[in-house]
Amino acid sequence: MKTISVVSPCYNEEDNAETCYETVRAIFEHDLPGYGYEHLFIDNGSSDRTVEILKGIATRDPRVKIVVNARNFGVFRSTFNGLRYATGDAVLVMLPVDLQDPPELIPDFVRLWEQGYEIVAGARSTREETFVLRSTRKIFYRLVNALSDFELSPDVGEFQLVDRKVMDAVLRHDDHYPYIRGIIASVGFKRIIVPYTWRARKRGVSKHNLMMLIDQALNAIFSFTKAPMRACTFAGTGIAVLSILFAFLSVVAWALGLSVAPRGTTTIIVALFFLSGVQLLFIGMLGEYVTAIHAQVRGGPMVVERERVNIEAEAPAATPEPVPKGRALKSV
Repeated sequence: MKTISVVSPCYNEEDNAETCYETVRAIFEHDLPGYGYEHLFIDNGSSDRTVEILKGIATRDPRVKIVVNARNFGVFRSTFNGLRYATGDAVLVMLPVDLQDPPELIPDFVRLWEQGYEIVAGARSTREETFVLRSTRKIFYRLVNALSDFELSPDVGEFQLVDRKVMDAVLRHDDHYPYIRGIIASVGFKRIIVPYTWRARKRGVSKHNLMMLIDQALNAIFSFTKAPMRACTFAGTGIAVLSILFAFLSVVAWALGLSVAPRGTTTIIVALFFLSGVQLLFIGMLGEYVTAIHAQVRGGPMVVERERVNIEAEAPAATPEPVPKGRALKSV
């Protein structure tokens, strides 16, 4: 019997935890009776009754497994760490317990997986959210696709069913702040996209505020592309050329008697404010890369777990990509 792993991150979701469990259980019992399943709940340090509720569920159903983090490490780190405990032949990467992503699509995902697709990705073609958020997300995906070396399909999130071989490839990435949908897109494999409607939350309050969304967007851009730094190089060259051109035109205007400002005033003002702003922008971009590198080389665990329930084995550590044949590691 093939097994499907379902991973559900949660944080202060006491109103939704039981509903999520019951919904997934009913789907496998009625629509996928020939499959086994495990449901991993990854709690990100909830301060309400979420963990208590989940433990009660796990006591009566051993298919429910729980990882409780010592604090909130963010949804991507928490989920990626939870994926290490998934043992199924296929893994539903993320089904948040608020059920904004429709769990009733799981049977369709499984059927497509059985047809040979190694990645069945859900795409939020319709979103029950504000026009501003929808427009901002479209701009973001266009920007990432323009800057990266691979295509990140618009509206595709972590609501994806992936084959075991895909999950093994994903888990070989040793990334301190993993952008999971980007990693899945970068590894390749045969994929199909299934559109669906992303529902508005019915219970509880969303934990994703504006600053968290901005942080995730910047992580995606700086993790998968060198384009920002390359843009700095081009912009710096362009600014140097424009500065020389401006100096030449200022001399011509002075020679023709067309300059009305005291000599040098315009140059000082423009150079001071414009170049200072550009320098701060580029230093900020460089700082993003330095911060990411610092976090990566500093090491340490991706998350710190408080406890695990119905899980006996330790999570496997990230394994680096193997060195292709014909290439030797450089000695130091």
